[in-house]
Amino acid sequence: MSDPGPSTVQSSLPAAAARFGAPVVDTARASAAEVAVPPVLPSPPVPPNRPVRSDPPVLHDPPVPPVPSALARILRGPSGLGTAGLYLTPREDPPTPPGAETPMVGHPIPGLYHHPVPEPDPSRVEEVSARIKAWALEEVDLYPDEWEDQFDGFSVGRYMVACHPDAPTVDHLMIATRLMVAENAVDDCYCEDHGGSPIGLGGRLLLAHTALDHLHTTQEYQPQWAQSLHSDAPRRAYRSAMEYFVQQSTPSQADRYRHDMARLHLGYLAEAAWSQTDHVPEVWEYLAMRQFNNFRPCPTITDTVGGYELPADLHAQPAMQRVIALAGNATTIVNDLYSYTKELAAPGKHLNLPVVIAEREGAAEKDAYLKAVEVHNDLMHAFEDEAAALSAACPLPGVQRFLRGVAAWVDGNHYWHRTNTYRYSLPDFW
Repeated sequence: MSDPGPSTVQSSLPAAAARFGAPVVDTARASAAEVAVPPVLPSPPVPPNRPVRSDPPVLHDPPVPPVPSALARILRGPSGLGTAGLYLTPREDPPTPPGAETPMVGHPIPGLYHHPVPEPDPSRVEEVSARIKAWALEEVDLYPDEWEDQFDGFSVGRYMVACHPDAPTVDHLMIATRLMVAENAVDDCYCEDHGGSPIGLGGRLLLAHTALDHLHTTQEYQPQWAQSLHSDAPRRAYRSAMEYFVQQSTPSQADRYRHDMARLHLGYLAEAAWSQTDHVPEVWEYLAMRQFNNFRPCPTITDTVGGYELPADLHAQPAMQRVIALAGNATTIVNDLYSYTKELAAPGKHLNLPVVIAEREGAAEKDAYLKAVEVHNDLMHAFEDEAAALSAACPLPGVQRFLRGVAAWVDGNHYWHRTNTYRYSLPDFW
């Protein structure tokens, strides 16, 4: 496949950066010199407090303040061969690709702070969709025939193409796509719709996790473990997707992913424990669980999918970890909001942020839902502010591109939730 060219900017990080003013510009200028080792990142400046909104935020983006010229040069990134994907400053959206489908239907949640994205490249969507279905059926025997409509309705090809606009090839997109499908197989078959149960979940998750983080044991027991990785669809999917991933990733990227998947599994276990005891957590406790049971493993591999690496010492910096955590938290609340009616219609009690707010704070359903929108918006603003501060404080090409990739994932994730009317519909609150 030919080079898709530079992807469009899908976030207002430069607008957020502009709010920090001259002190950040001075810091960025001082930090921009070439150094032999990556710098230790300073704590991000604290932005001015936003006024408390008395009415819901508008759907369109606010006016973009001018970016100071020095900061604009830093955010623009380097020039030359291979750097087209590093830009953070706004550019015009490209024309709709020839043959592109009519934009997908689906209304955004009123008042939800988000950024629109261009329609994903239809040729890439088609190829990724065909290849992931072949992998699911032929390589890992993922689902029975009666689940085919649900697999197709997930629209994972459109999802991943929207979230990774800078992926250099379809092979790179397939890294993320296989992992996404495998993660959902574990969620569905172990936790949720297709035979999932909180009872015994810890044992199932631990054994599945060994497909990602291999067991190192004696020769006598190694064959039994290896055979177990083929015993059910989730483990087959994890094993295969991880094998493809480690072929394209560096050892530090693979270890980073394993760590984030352990976080995810810990979140699954917390939710399962609450389900077994019929416990509704406090709102802050629920948000703590959702920081683990969330999308974090997906945006954190954006550099692998983009064909480069954010060095491990930069990825581990507290400022970068905060940005990644906020991105994961915001995108997960998007899922809570768009899946609200779907979960209410399902058997049993499903915890999501509006439900927890309603029960713990004594709010009506509509008021609880609208407050959950506000929580999402606050997380999004915090994500953009922290990312902008980090971008200005550490104007290294890898940092710039990684932050932009995470922002693109955040926006693509909202696009998929908004447009996937097969799975989601909005409550009648407006």
